[in-house]
Amino acid sequence: MPINIKRSFQTFLVSTILIGCFINLNAGILGEDPTKGIRTVVIDAGHGGRDPGAVGKNAKEKDIALSIALLVGHYIEENLPDVKVIYTRKKDVLPTLMERAEIANKAEADLFISIHVNASTRASAKGTLTLVLGQHRADENFDVAVRENSVILLEEDYETTYEGFDPTSAESYIMFSLMQKTYFKQSIEFGDFVQDQFRERAGRKDLGVREQGLYVLAQTSMPGVLVETGFISNAEEEKYLISKYGQEIIASAIYRGFKEYKEEIDHKSNLSVVIAEENIPDEIASDADALAVVDADQIIFRVQIASSKNKIPTDPSAFKGYKNVEVLEDGRWFKYLIAQETSYHEALEQCNSIKADFPDAFVVASKNRILIPLKDALLEINQ
Repeated sequence: MPINIKRSFQTFLVSTILIGCFINLNAGILGEDPTKGIRTVVIDAGHGGRDPGAVGKNAKEKDIALSIALLVGHYIEENLPDVKVIYTRKKDVLPTLMERAEIANKAEADLFISIHVNASTRASAKGTLTLVLGQHRADENFDVAVRENSVILLEEDYETTYEGFDPTSAESYIMFSLMQKTYFKQSIEFGDFVQDQFRERAGRKDLGVREQGLYVLAQTSMPGVLVETGFISNAEEEKYLISKYGQEIIASAIYRGFKEYKEEIDHKSNLSVVIAEENIPDEIASDADALAVVDADQIIFRVQIASSKNKIPTDPSAFKGYKNVEVLEDGRWFKYLIAQETSYHEALEQCNSIKADFPDAFVVASKNRILIPLKDALLEINQ
């Protein structure tokens, strides 16, 4: 690495650390609004214009990615009218990685989905893969990160624009171990939904969700993933990916994964996850504390410590020694709850202590063993 580039890169690393600290310190202000849910999604078709991406015998990545991206957006717009869809490109042009991220950030999007096609020197390689921002191991899929970031090299004066970041140098990827992971958990969650759909509904080989040092994801201030929809280097998968049927199946799987993720996030939003005590009106809080009698229609406050798609035994050994764990089925999820209070404040105090063992714990409300929105429960108590 030339001396001037190395010095610039060191400046970039310092800037990265400072930005990461700023985002983490202000996560409560700049992070996702828990009452908002999913309202805006940015769909990014990888590559484009003079950057063909991976090239197969009969097709180019840029064209397949665009077709699938437009289909995903169409399915969302058609079936989820409350979601605004924004595209980084709708034709054969080449936005820079910076421009793609800026589109998402300017829109204050709730999710960023970048759609790509994979390639390998092994013609037998096949399957779908979802990548989230992270520090990959040097021996694991480094070529994927290099390929997806190398579009930078097509830009004029890229050394200045990207402050010395060299997509072909392993040294440059140190930055991704320093980037903030405010949205890591949500990105993994969405990736799991997508991969489940690829495997269960689309019948594609599931390569899982993995961490990668992807520049475009590093620059977006929201949960985001890069979806590798198959291998253009595999003759069978290339044929599938360029067919109308294959593109519809792949796009449908991504849409269904998005729909499930949206339902989960919206459900958490309706329950007002991480509700601060000061957000509850005084008159509601005082009445909640005054309740002491439990009857069949009584609203009960509990602390949710976990959820899963498959029901698991509520043995204390599975929940860090906590006894009396109750499981409630809520849609397609099993929710695991502890504590039982008629007072919101007492439940909140228990939740705060439980967070030492379960950092993501939060207070929920139920009535007749059915979970109801927390805000509705508090209003009903007040009335």
